Amino acid sequence: MASRLAAVRERIRAAAERSGRRSEAVRIVAVSKTFRAAQVLEGLAAGLHVFGENRVQEAAGKIPEVVADPRSHSVRWHLVGPLQRNKARRAAELFDRIESVDRPELASALDRAAESLGKRLDVLLQVNVDEEPQKAGVAPSEARKLLTVIDACASLRPLGLMAIPRPGQSAEEMRPSFARLRTLARELNQERAEPERLQELSMGMTADFEIAIEEGATWIRLGTALFGERGA
Repeated sequence: MASRLAAVRERIRAAAERSGRRSEAVRIVAVSKTFRAAQVLEGLAAGLHVFGENRVQEAAGKIPEVVADPRSHSVRWHLVGPLQRNKARRAAELFDRIESVDRPELASALDRAAESLGKRLDVLLQVNVDEEPQKAGVAPSEARKLLTVIDACASLRPLGLMAIPRPGQSAEEMRPSFARLRTLARELNQERAEPERLQELSMGMTADFEIAIEEGATWIRLGTALFGERGA
């Protein structure tokens, strides 16, 4: 794990340098879905502190096991997979950030859940940046409406956008999708005061994170690059 993380950080540094950015501006969500709590703790020991899970049910079994370890006080959890509205309360209990808010009904359910828990929940809008009919995410043309709904939710704090673009034959083919997400964030920010501007772009995974960084990613979501092949 430590050697994989060192290699990833070097690739982050190089990609950030190519785009005139500081590597510190890019942070890692270690996507720990299907991996055991022991592997999360190995990642923590190597220097990772933010972990991403795809499913509430899997996270509900794993997070308490990690939290029981005295080293875990600095761990933060992001939900990076689709969320059903009936699991909003459990998600609000388990996670520090929900990256997959893609419809007003889900935003309202999370707002009620966070309010009942007495917490302010950080969220990202998941955008279906390539408008694939089978994929979750708000259409780019509807993102402003969804953001307006979230702005009206007293217990939610919108921080930015997330996307899972259409896979390409090469990482370079993903560049236009990442650029579209960056452009959308800029357009949305034109109508927002400085303190409320969207600062975060969660985009890029193991196969394409360097291109995502060059196009402005502030968070990259990495599983295989850190943990190895799933099931291995």
